[in-house]
Amino acid sequence: MSAPKDNECVYTIYVQTGYVIKGGTDSKISLSIGDAKGKQVHVADLESWGLMKEGHDYYERGNLDIFSGRGPCLSTPLCSLNLTSDGSGSHHGWYCDDVEVTATGSRVPCSQSLFYVRQWLANDAPPYQLSAFVDGCSPSNAAAGVGGGKRVFGDERGGGVVA
Repeated sequence: MSAPKDNECVYTIYVQTGYVIKGGTDSKISLSIGDAKGKQVHVADLESWGLMKEGHDYYERGNLDIFSGRGPCLSTPLCSLNLTSDGSGSHHGWYCDDVEVTATGSRVPCSQSLFYVRQWLANDAPPYQLSAFVDGCSPSNAAAGVGGGKRVFGDERGGGVVA
């Protein structure tokens, strides 16, 4: 693994699948995170950034899955999340509770953002969408600060803005 470039940051992503019946999925999940300037880092196949042991079954009911990879540094705090399922596999529906993202880089302060998703990514369960979008970038969706500089986006009780 080569050393990160000055303009690269390391992103660590924690994905919590819900404890609901049939909440897990075999689908491919992609993720985009963004800043208030509209810049984004996109991961086409989040599992390719996976840090769990060999043979781990990602996105299963109750799992906390951890991913990490490098991408261009964005301004902080990260304030938008787009999470998308490709709807493939015999178990395509997925219930995501939340996604936490940490970002850091050379001469870049560490940033933590927690996105409450709290919805199904499925064609056969409300809101009947394969994508979820949590927008905390617009002033009307400003984040609540939490101790230690963590920013929280979305509604803790359920769902961000559906894309």
